[in-house]
Amino acid sequence: MKSYQGSEIRNVAVVGHAHSGKTTLISALLHAAKMTPKLGYVEDGSAVTAYDEEEISRRTTMQNAVAFAEWNGVKVNLVDTPGFHMFVHEAKAAMLPVEAALIVINAPCGVEAMTDRVWKYADEFNLPRVVVLNQMDHPRAATAVEPALEALRSRYGRQVIPVQLPIANSKGFEGVIDLVTMEAFYYSPNGDGQGKIGEIPGDMRAPAKAAHEALVELVAEGKDELMEEFFAEGTIAEQHLITALHEAIREDRIFPVLFSSGLTNIATDHLLDFLKVYAPAPIERTPVAARAVLTPVSANGHAGNGPATQETTAGGEGSPEIVMRKVDDREPVSLYAFKTMTDPFAGRITFFKIFSGIVKNDATITNYARRGVEKLAHLSIMQGNSAVPVTELHAGDLGAVAKLRDTLTGDTLGDKGHEIFFEPVALPEPAMTYAIEPKTRADEDKLAPAVHKLMEEDLLVRFFRDPQTNEFLIAGAGQPHIEAIVSKLRRRYHTEVTLKAPKVPYRETIRGRAEGHGRHKKQTGGHGQFGDCKIRMEPLQRGGGFEFVNDIFGGAIPRNFIPAVEKGIQEAAARGYLAGYPVVDFRVTLHDGAYHDVDSNELSFKLAGRLAFRKCMEQAKPALLEPIMRVEIEAPEEFAGSLMGDLNQRRGRVQGMEGRGSMTSIRAEVPMAEMLSYGSSLTAMTQGRGSFHMEMDHYDLVPQPIADKIVANAKRPVQEEEDE
Repeated sequence: MKSYQGSEIRNVAVVGHAHSGKTTLISALLHAAKMTPKLGYVEDGSAVTAYDEEEISRRTTMQNAVAFAEWNGVKVNLVDTPGFHMFVHEAKAAMLPVEAALIVINAPCGVEAMTDRVWKYADEFNLPRVVVLNQMDHPRAATAVEPALEALRSRYGRQVIPVQLPIANSKGFEGVIDLVTMEAFYYSPNGDGQGKIGEIPGDMRAPAKAAHEALVELVAEGKDELMEEFFAEGTIAEQHLITALHEAIREDRIFPVLFSSGLTNIATDHLLDFLKVYAPAPIERTPVAARAVLTPVSANGHAGNGPATQETTAGGEGSPEIVMRKVDDREPVSLYAFKTMTDPFAGRITFFKIFSGIVKNDATITNYARRGVEKLAHLSIMQGNSAVPVTELHAGDLGAVAKLRDTLTGDTLGDKGHEIFFEPVALPEPAMTYAIEPKTRADEDKLAPAVHKLMEEDLLVRFFRDPQTNEFLIAGAGQPHIEAIVSKLRRRYHTEVTLKAPKVPYRETIRGRAEGHGRHKKQTGGHGQFGDCKIRMEPLQRGGGFEFVNDIFGGAIPRNFIPAVEKGIQEAAARGYLAGYPVVDFRVTLHDGAYHDVDSNELSFKLAGRLAFRKCMEQAKPALLEPIMRVEIEAPEEFAGSLMGDLNQRRGRVQGMEGRGSMTSIRAEVPMAEMLSYGSSLTAMTQGRGSFHMEMDHYDLVPQPIADKIVANAKRPVQEEEDE
């Protein structure tokens, strides 16, 4: 395998809406470059970047995958990304290690929901974009081109401009016209992907000339020397146009549009040519900002020690120093782990981007985040799930290595003494949580290790135990995401589990004052049991928890028994009164009692405390509390009205609304019980274009009619317990 320099590499994230044909297009690009002997298809599981069993069975991409094509002296690294909204966070993670985004659009369908989402991601990373109208072999594609272009311009500006025109007629999609060279490329239906230069069809010469002039004019805008040439000559020389178009794409002044058919492998060789000539190389990337690692290791492991050796800029008082690292072989080695995959044979495989330096096989480098040393044995590049061995990789390239000891996604590694830290991609928080239960004892033993391996692959997955309900909970982007995790547990780790909606962690409280008397007396011959206490209960402000006040005077209860009374009250409060939920936000004052010199002991006073607590609860106006979530929803502004109405139906209180371009952000407080299935509802209401984030805010009283139903449906009524 040839070792490619940074100038000979193109890193491209292939993104777009689900079923736009991204995976099939990558397979066609690989076949056109003769990297594969035949075309791969998603339907039969032969596509290079769709190798996971779950992806094959569902026929949809669920995780990022990497492939490469060697094309006319250039290595094109392609990152295949999911387009289904539940997994599109993976597409965002793919933006950091690349220098361009190839936005694939289903030509008959035009701009779709996830097109907007990935375009926004590319904006965040200042990535140049190349648009491909794919599936041009579809019977409706030819008539859909103009509406699709108009939709692109209306959403993303007049910078969106074709650099090709499709040659489509009654026979179907036959090729493309290159508007830079003004040549036509025709393709045979055998799927070899090799175009042949021919004449521009007579009926397309005038439209092609007009499109060429529009392209030349847009490229020349803002460039005085090009404008002078344009006005003097009426056009721009081809080589000048190529150079200027490359710069315009790199500077985000132009978003070129091309046409292809991955299924029939038409115009894919021309797409590879375009990426070679016009996509920016890694060495053209502006220096990458990182922070000097100057803080001790934190709970999440992302920190370390060491001086910064490059020029640094102060980020203000208390801010870490910022290091600007050039993508250059001569800089110290630094690489960023952007993906982790678990292979049943090779174990954990770490995918990385080399931001600087040269990485050689068997090199020893430092994991700055975890302060460990890693050996890069069996250095390779990935072709789907197949590893191709290499001896070295240069700055700007993407590589992979198996069986690193401690390295996880988001870590930065490099030469000792040159410590820096590339900030990981900020992913959204999980939107949906389910309770997960192993089916057998054997499954219980395997569950935690298996889930943690999946969490290494997918950073959006959370797995934890609810401290109140003691349920194991698993959180993800939505129901399909979590179902896919469960399927992987079964297929890959032979762990059977069941999912169910998590219990809402209700709590109980009191709204009034009360006094209670608890006496526990038991005589069975010999030493008996005796404990007597009198308490007052009163409510605390919300969030006040539990307070215990000892107001005993004169030794009515010996000092050594008072903690037992408190413990009995706490145990009774944990069991609840109305529906078995913990009682919170109350104060207990122990003010009187009695004891027996022989029969009193700690157990007796603990049971007396329980009895006194229950007596007070009967009179203290007990009520049910529910968790209230702070919710932020982002969706296109045309859906704001229906979203607000839906929040009102969910007993939500809207706190504010803010416009963000074409998007609207709505902030609200909503009971958790009303949000358990909100992810699927939001998808339906916004055509998959909305997203939301929520976190626990506070507890509030449950309306009485709803509280009555909760109490009536409580699984286990709380009964007064008294040991006999």
